[in-house]
Amino acid sequence: MSKASMMCYLPGIEAGEIDKKLAEMQALYPKLGVCALLPEAEKDKVAVLQAACKGCQVPIVGGIFPALVQDGHFRTGGVWLLFFREMPYFRLYEDLPTGAAEAEQIAEKVSADIRAQIDHTPDMTLFMLFDAMVPNIGTLLDNLYLHLANRVHYAGANAGSETFQPMPCLFDNERVIRNGVLLLLLTRHKGAILEHGYHTNPHTSYATSTNGNCISQIDWQPAFKVYQDLVREHYGEEVTRENFYQYGVHFPFGIVRANHHVVVRIPVMLAEDGSLFCVGEVPPNSVLTLLKAPTVRMVETLHNLTEGLKSLNGDVSDAELLLFYCAGRRLHLGIEMATTELEAFSGLTQASKVAGALSLGEIGGSTVHGYPLFHNATLVAARW
Repeated sequence: MSKASMMCYLPGIEAGEIDKKLAEMQALYPKLGVCALLPEAEKDKVAVLQAACKGCQVPIVGGIFPALVQDGHFRTGGVWLLFFREMPYFRLYEDLPTGAAEAEQIAEKVSADIRAQIDHTPDMTLFMLFDAMVPNIGTLLDNLYLHLANRVHYAGANAGSETFQPMPCLFDNERVIRNGVLLLLLTRHKGAILEHGYHTNPHTSYATSTNGNCISQIDWQPAFKVYQDLVREHYGEEVTRENFYQYGVHFPFGIVRANHHVVVRIPVMLAEDGSLFCVGEVPPNSVLTLLKAPTVRMVETLHNLTEGLKSLNGDVSDAELLLFYCAGRRLHLGIEMATTELEAFSGLTQASKVAGALSLGEIGGSTVHGYPLFHNATLVAARW
């Protein structure tokens, strides 16, 4: 008997079809669990999934994203059902605190819960789905790493609306929550590979005044004024208050880290005082560089991603792969080029299935056993 697929895309979310699939999988795996990925257009169907899983006593968790990834396509309808042979440890935390002391306390509690689950099983991955509206994800990741260090691999993505309006986007069997995080502790899982392919502009500046994801000053001047000057000087474009939302995604910042890796930060909002709000925190005195769409090296990115998956897992041809693709990257490249990138990923890996979602920020380590970082504009891939 051939091995059952652990990924199922249903183009329609009908109770009968879900019941049928759950019964089929539960017959094979009595301790079955489900992680469901829904597109924003289907957000009202969470209750249908919860009811179906409750009816057959199957635990379910999941998230709502701007769109789904199905092999070489973006989908705005349907649902991905990602199955576990046995439901792993999971927790759904809501109303995460933003204060420094409170963030440290919740990280300590979460870490204690995780440590209690860690045994001598090799390769455990802490898989995290955050609500994209949580403003201090980077700080929370820092605090988690202080407590857990290299006991686990780190991977994840952000759920929510592409409009960046608050929306309940994480769920389990009973709840649908916002401003929270869904944690899954995956056993015998080697983690994820994260790539963006951006290369730095040699000109750098300093984020001299920041607060969370808000940059108030760059090189001691109003952030938006400096941003305008940099775009004009290096790329010959005029960014105004009126066209900022059109241009921001095409000219993101890069935070240059000590190891010369670049963490992308997309500016998504402009305040009256000239402050810029990004997807993800910008630490004080960060070294910034300006990036541009054509500097995305698609071939290099996909090669690194594919080779990284192989180095982690061995041969991934005919494997089932999970992929999160940044919504900002799709805006940055355009749907046609982004779709081409998806198709090329499926072709290069020769995966039997590629399941995932359009995400609003991604989480991965700088190395296989590395420090977890919150990224924009990346692809995160893992074996399911």
